Amino acid sequence: MDATRRTALVAGLLYLITIVTSLPTLALYSPVLNDPGYITGPGPDTGVLWGAFLEVICAFACIGTAVVLYPVVKRHNEAAALGFVAARVLEAAIIVAGIISLLAVVTLRQSATAGTDADSLVITGTALVALHNWTFLLGPGFIPAVNALLLGSLLYRARLVPRVIPAVGLIGAPLLLLSATAVLFGLYPQVSVLSGMSAVPIFLWEGSLGLWLVVKGFKPSPLTAVTVAPGAR
Repeated sequence: MDATRRTALVAGLLYLITIVTSLPTLALYSPVLNDPGYITGPGPDTGVLWGAFLEVICAFACIGTAVVLYPVVKRHNEAAALGFVAARVLEAAIIVAGIISLLAVVTLRQSATAGTDADSLVITGTALVALHNWTFLLGPGFIPAVNALLLGSLLYRARLVPRVIPAVGLIGAPLLLLSATAVLFGLYPQVSVLSGMSAVPIFLWEGSLGLWLVVKGFKPSPLTAVTVAPGAR
């Protein structure tokens, strides 16, 4: 396996990791997100902790996809490639901020004593959950659309993968941006059928890109002729 194939394989695996680790998080977070009394109630916090663990992996994988692909795509447009890295880092930072807010709820829940004011805890927990909800909108809502525009345009022009794959991302990006904007202004809930449907093209774009890079790698191109392996000089 040459350096170019290894680069594609690592990038594809990282893309698939972001998808696999992000899918179960809403279900795992459901108790803390949907029950204002969670912070004062009984029961384990295992689901929330597992959700946080998976999201940490997702955040690192997000950054990894951009870092691994950068040496290849920068040869087509270095500014756009650097913008993709910056957007991925910002996305990961927003995800981590959301994780911290929910872990703070867990900490308050575990440290609460018999004399603690329950109403104050509920208010604090509700505020922390609201913080997470906003990070969920700004991170997985807006930033993946920006990522699709940047990387999708690079891959489409450079023909490193079949053009239909980045085309799906370029079509899905404005749909996701419009949906996230609609949620921002309260036109419909963040977790709804409309918001879910608007995210499908981006899901297909990232999933198909990850699978193609793992199975097939980059198409022959001058951009990949002298690619070095990640971390190599």
